[in-house]
Amino acid sequence: MTREREGEYLMVGLSILEAWFPILSIVAMSYVGALHTYMYSLVIAFFFYMAIMYKRDRFKELKNSAAYKDLLLTTFWITFIFTLIFIGMRYTTAGNMAVIVFLQVLFSYLYFNVFGKEKMETIHLIGAVIMGLGALIILFPEDFTFNKGDWLIFIASAAAPITNLYQKRAREYCSAETILGFRTVVGFPFVALLAYFLEPAVTYENFMSALPYMFLIATGIYVAAKIMWIEALNRISITKLSAMLALLPVFTLIFAYLYLDEVPELRQMIGIVPVLVGGYLITKSVEG
Repeated sequence: MTREREGEYLMVGLSILEAWFPILSIVAMSYVGALHTYMYSLVIAFFFYMAIMYKRDRFKELKNSAAYKDLLLTTFWITFIFTLIFIGMRYTTAGNMAVIVFLQVLFSYLYFNVFGKEKMETIHLIGAVIMGLGALIILFPEDFTFNKGDWLIFIASAAAPITNLYQKRAREYCSAETILGFRTVVGFPFVALLAYFLEPAVTYENFMSALPYMFLIATGIYVAAKIMWIEALNRISITKLSAMLALLPVFTLIFAYLYLDEVPELRQMIGIVPVLVGGYLITKSVEG
């Protein structure tokens, strides 16, 4: 199996895990708020990162001073992005956010293919475009208006490919778990301060009600899926990786129907077709 194929399988796997993120977050946020959900999930994930790093003897990687530039830049950008997204969610809808965040596919293509030197085969580019169109059909809400929250999330979407670039560079020096552990430790104080100042205090009862969902978010999304994400970054191009995120809305629709009894709309069912077709094209091997 080629490294690129491994990266594609990793993207499918993490798409299945990440698809649960909005479902679990909706429930957790109803008890403790958005920023507190993010903060407590980071705390839980931190202990798992430390355990994995200890078991795999990863702490020695932090002695490599050459890695710190990319580790710090990764931490800065990922914290910046999630801060904008969570604040933006105060003023917009989840549907609008999903549409705008997915625009990172466009920004990835502009940054790394149009303005950069990252090569992408024609058939893969066609697949990426088709997947993008399918995802927009699925996600585009009937009543779409741009407000200040949307603009904040738009900026976050534009910054996402930059974060992926620095994570990819950091992976040359450190393992995925070291990168994630580092950015969690360094970024956590800022997230905690935002939660303290921007949201009301969390009661013990609400915390305990949200804890099972935050635990699943931490272990499934912030640990397992993020490790898979960085490993995929190390195997396939950033543009292709971003395009494969179009699988997320498909899985989310399926899981939301099974778990929340949310029946997909006709436009969402129609949108699944180009996503699957595009997914086939973007993962198709090119002989030569």
